[in-house]
Amino acid sequence: MRPSPFWRRSASAIFLAANLISPALADEIVDLELVLAIDASSSVDDDEWELQRQGYAEAFRDPEIQRAIISGPKKRVAIAVVVWADASAPRWDSEWFVLAAPADGERLANFMAALPRIPIGGTGIGMGVASAIRKLDRNGLTASRQVVDVSGDGRETPPRETVVLIPMANALARARGVTINGLAILSTDDLSLATWYRDNVITGPGSFVITAADYRAFGEAIHKKLLKEIEHRERVSFR
Repeated sequence: MRPSPFWRRSASAIFLAANLISPALADEIVDLELVLAIDASSSVDDDEWELQRQGYAEAFRDPEIQRAIISGPKKRVAIAVVVWADASAPRWDSEWFVLAAPADGERLANFMAALPRIPIGGTGIGMGVASAIRKLDRNGLTASRQVVDVSGDGRETPPRETVVLIPMANALARARGVTINGLAILSTDDLSLATWYRDNVITGPGSFVITAADYRAFGEAIHKKLLKEIEHRERVSFR
């Protein structure tokens, strides 16, 4: 029995609609989704905030970083920003930037050079990391690597209310296969901060901690960290 003209027309309409809709629903494929989770707590003064902004801007203008951006098979990465501070304060986050050419790096550098500082207060690393992980959900992107890049100058402070703390944020990252790396900005008040970051903050395959001796050394440290995170490296299997 042959299908009626109505069913033939309906099937054709469904096929046409599927082909029209599918491209819009498909995620953009990139080599890396990277969220920069940046400390804006009260321990960071205005001069130190400016050193962070300029450090990021100079890094994304650097040809070595720009070459790393196109070093993977898709020749593009996606980067977003979360600015965090007190666990009870709202976080501030940016749009996603897809970088595939030097002009894209320059656009992100200009954005970072003028990065607004909104949150203040205590050091709520767990809430900052959780916010960064949420940005990886349903963002229109797909990548083989998802990384949260945390930078800060202190340990997590005790919360005044129920919030997400670092152990919970790390469990969330592990469950989703997200790597968390750390940049510990040292001060005379806490020279062992890098060890604390290593024991409490980072998690996931290949996770690591970079140390900046102080905010004046932030630019060099963030360049080294971003290069290590962005540069594509073939995964070696021994199986």
